[in-house]
Amino acid sequence: MRTHLTMELLKEVLMLMFRALAFSLLCFLPISAAALDTSAGKLTVTPMVTGLNAPWGFGFLPDGAILITERDGVLKRVQDGRVTEVAGVGPVWAEGQGGFLDILIPRDFARSRTVFFTLSQPQSRQAGTAVARAQLSGDGTQLTDWQIIYEMDPGSRGGRHFGSRLVEARDGTLFLTVGDRGDRPSAQDLSVENGSVLRITRDGQIPDDNPFMRNIRAQPEIWSYGHRNPQGAALDLDGNLWVVEHGARGGDEVNRVKRGANYGWPVISYGTHYSGFKIGEGTEKDGMEQPAYYWDPSMAPSGMMIYSGALWPQWRGSIFVGSLKHDYISRLSGSPLKQEQLQSEETLRVRDVREGPGGAIWFLSVGDGVLYRITP
Repeated sequence: MRTHLTMELLKEVLMLMFRALAFSLLCFLPISAAALDTSAGKLTVTPMVTGLNAPWGFGFLPDGAILITERDGVLKRVQDGRVTEVAGVGPVWAEGQGGFLDILIPRDFARSRTVFFTLSQPQSRQAGTAVARAQLSGDGTQLTDWQIIYEMDPGSRGGRHFGSRLVEARDGTLFLTVGDRGDRPSAQDLSVENGSVLRITRDGQIPDDNPFMRNIRAQPEIWSYGHRNPQGAALDLDGNLWVVEHGARGGDEVNRVKRGANYGWPVISYGTHYSGFKIGEGTEKDGMEQPAYYWDPSMAPSGMMIYSGALWPQWRGSIFVGSLKHDYISRLSGSPLKQEQLQSEETLRVRDVREGPGGAIWFLSVGDGVLYRITP
């Protein structure tokens, strides 16, 4: 009897090991590469991680590992052909468009082991955009010291327009995008954070040189306002911040963000309401910024990267933006900006785009739950 039980237990252990191995191989398969026709020639698109569930953001660690957020509150780590779940993620309000969203691995990670995240933070029966900070253990399996360092003031309702991209400025401060939370007029109201780009320190404090620091009627963390729902943000090669944001029916915008500037939503827009009615006062107004580029009809932008030119020098400085609606990656370049669409069967609802080590372009496809890499 004891021998029989021992054999059964051994079979069960072997089966579990086989399933774990199969899962790892399924989730990290740099095979079945596809071709992508571009202005830089025919490129190769390779699936690197499969089987992801509503992925939202990703980042590269110095040791070659990749961290990927999934909207329902899961953090995945990919290294050496294995995909594992990282423990220690705090509470997340995963409803509607909310959940576990962006990730930022700062420049000093090798020394600090610090990782920053954005999420929709539970606030009583509501939720708001928040920034969390945590330490990644040496073996990469555990987050410790999870702490919410910033959250927008409670009061917004509904499950949409959280914004949530996070960018480290050259001076080490953090830029955070926040959507209007579905409350259009609030994007013009400096007393709330809705519809704005915020600037905070790594501890969640307010830098002394923020533009509205001494305006008693304004939230001091606001850097710019009049945004609808910025779901992409990146620094250009000179260190300037750019964002890409959803319009309504048309009017998705790319904006170079200026200190204290008003980007117009919902007073001006190049789109219309979903009902077809006009938005605000038209397409321009004194004191409100014009977009550097806009799409009409909408392409539903998410994720943004400005390319270094490492592998493709002719693309140096180009802006790459994922489309959640029309299944392509937009490459914008020139003055004024002009678009090239990078499109294949793999560019399904592109949620995030980033430049990887060595200059390869990586992107997250929500449509099939895959992290892809583009190479020559």
